[in-house]
Amino acid sequence: MNSPFVHLHLHTEYSLLDGFGRINDYVQAAKKMGMEAIALTDHGVLFGAIDFYKACQSAGIKPIIGCEVYIAPRGLHQKSGRIDSQASHLILLAESNTGYRNLSKIVSKGYIDGFYYKPRVDHQVLKQYHEGIICLSACISGEIPKAILGGQEDKALALVREYQSIFGDDHFYLEVQDHGLIEEAKVRDVLYRFAEAYDVPLAATN
Repeated sequence: MNSPFVHLHLHTEYSLLDGFGRINDYVQAAKKMGMEAIALTDHGVLFGAIDFYKACQSAGIKPIIGCEVYIAPRGLHQKSGRIDSQASHLILLAESNTGYRNLSKIVSKGYIDGFYYKPRVDHQVLKQYHEGIICLSACISGEIPKAILGGQEDKALALVREYQSIFGDDHFYLEVQDHGLIEEAKVRDVLYRFAEAYDVPLAATN
């Protein structure tokens, strides 16, 4: 029995200290559950993209190549002290060949120009290479959830508007998760309100 659910936030062994699942195991599990597609969103890297693509092709599953990139708090060229090491998360998914090429450029830019503890990019880089990419607001380590948890709903809404302007209204989604965390519940409540009041689509991930 086919399931309409598609995993759009998934870490493999290439997400160091955060993922341990193997690509082939994930793909076979998705196939067993009747899923027609699955995404790869390792932290800051695309190292598993080719193996993931081949595994999905062999299993008859649509591969969605993505990445959970790190957003520099003050811009990718700012590299000073603790503040610039506190990068936020953002999910980017390639919807086309153009999107994959742009995603590759974004990830490369993070390593070449933005590396500080982690490969980081900023909103300017996203504006330059946004074409063909779908964006999700990420987990509670994303910029928008962080603003919500910090009691800054106005800032969170401003970030929603900014990401909509970068990717387009139909290419930006508010990401909701439920792993039983109090912080996730607080963020979900606000994101639900944003979604209803400002007509922003939601994407549930796990």
